[in-house]
Amino acid sequence: MTYVEDELNSQPACWARAAAEAARHTAALPVAGERVAIVGCGTSYFMAQSAAALREEAGLGETDAFAASEFPRGRAYDRVVALTRSGTTTEVLALLSELKGRTRTVALTADPRTPVMTVADDVVVLDFADERSVVQTRFATTALTLLRAHLGMHTEAVVADGSAALAAELPEGLVECTQFTFLGRGWTVGLASEAGLKMREASLSWTEAYPAMEYRHGPISISTAGTATWMFGEAPEGLAEQVAQTGATWVAGELDPLAELVRAQRLAVAVAAARTLDPDRPRHLTRSVILDP
Repeated sequence: MTYVEDELNSQPACWARAAAEAARHTAALPVAGERVAIVGCGTSYFMAQSAAALREEAGLGETDAFAASEFPRGRAYDRVVALTRSGTTTEVLALLSELKGRTRTVALTADPRTPVMTVADDVVVLDFADERSVVQTRFATTALTLLRAHLGMHTEAVVADGSAALAAELPEGLVECTQFTFLGRGWTVGLASEAGLKMREASLSWTEAYPAMEYRHGPISISTAGTATWMFGEAPEGLAEQVAQTGATWVAGELDPLAELVRAQRLAVAVAAARTLDPDRPRHLTRSVILDP
């Protein structure tokens, strides 16, 4: 079993632990009414998008998400939340250092022995969700679970769906598809983007991701026999039928969207195996992007 497989299989247990520990971190995390920005790079950026959408949907305050390198320096926030598995990513550390003394910051990380511990005002360590793999799975979803629990939007059903996602067979013929498109709405747009990234990293697949209502505005033109379109959450009316008419495979999001991401992670590993690729050694990637000064 690869590191990626072992780590993605442990996600339901990690989610349950994160939800149980969320109350311990209340003082470090945003409170209702604060203007908040959530930042990250790569996978963490997509989790930031999902968390920001969830917080706004809950009516708890204006919440934006940015890639750490694209943070708008001219905007004022009450608190900035940084997601960084390694605690060493150059863009995240640079931003937190710049904000120190000006804006309250909190970092969610997996490694307490890294520079992020001193550049952030508060740190939430999820070391039980740390990973050996380059390709992120459990840390990202565990960090998002912690934030969902902090928002009061996590239930035991999410963990149950995560276990179901690990036990169920993948849809027949999906591994053989030549192209994959992932769709989301609201907070699941970030999850759709993350599913696409996992497929690219682990299996070198051609993938795209869009807000579901945008799919009709051009991207549906590539749908045909041998491609797949996967919906995270409830689909817009009529979209499944339109995709079916193209000959593409439609995959409905039947579980909690976070559990659907687990299914997509499993697909990435399965496609990698079918193509004799090692998902623990993704091409041109390292566990953390550390740039020279």
